[in-house]
Amino acid sequence: MPLPAPHISSLIEVRPEWVDYNGHINMAYYAVIMDQGGDEIYPHIGLGETYAKTARHTTYTAEVHICYKRELKLGDRVRVHTRLLDFDAKRMVLFHEIHHENGWIAATAEELLLHIDMSGPRVVPFPPEISAKLSALKEAHSHLPCPAQAGRSISLKNKAA
Repeated sequence: MPLPAPHISSLIEVRPEWVDYNGHINMAYYAVIMDQGGDEIYPHIGLGETYAKTARHTTYTAEVHICYKRELKLGDRVRVHTRLLDFDAKRMVLFHEIHHENGWIAATAEELLLHIDMSGPRVVPFPPEISAKLSALKEAHSHLPCPAQAGRSISLKNKAA
C-alpha cells in the first residue's frame, strides 16, 4: 500500500458538547480533533491500539504546540492532515493541520511523541520494524513543504512596541 503524503483522516464533525459559551469549540477540542485524526496514521507505522495491547508499548505526547487560525462551530466537518516531520530512536515529531471541508485551515499542531514501554513506563527505542516504517513514511513526506508553524516558540520578542 502506498504511504499517504500527507495522511488525511476520516471526516470528523464538531459535536455539541465541544461548543463553549463563545459559540465556537473550546480550545481543548482542537487537540481532541488532532489526536483522533492523527491517530489514523498509526496503522501505517505499526503503532496504535493493537500494538499497545500486544507489545505493551505505545506513544505518549511529550509536547504539543497548537496554533489557532480560525473558529470551528457546531456542525463543521473537518479532516486532519498529518505528516511525519522527523524521528530518532525513541521520538517522533508529527505535524497536524485541521482542514475544514470547505478547504480552509482551522488550526495546526506540532507534536513530539515518545515511544513508551508501558511496564515502566519508560522511554525506549522503537523496534527495527517500526523504525523502518518511520523511515519510509519520512521519505514519503519529504517532498511536502515544511510548514511555516513548525519549530515555532512562544515569545513576545517580535511584538512591536
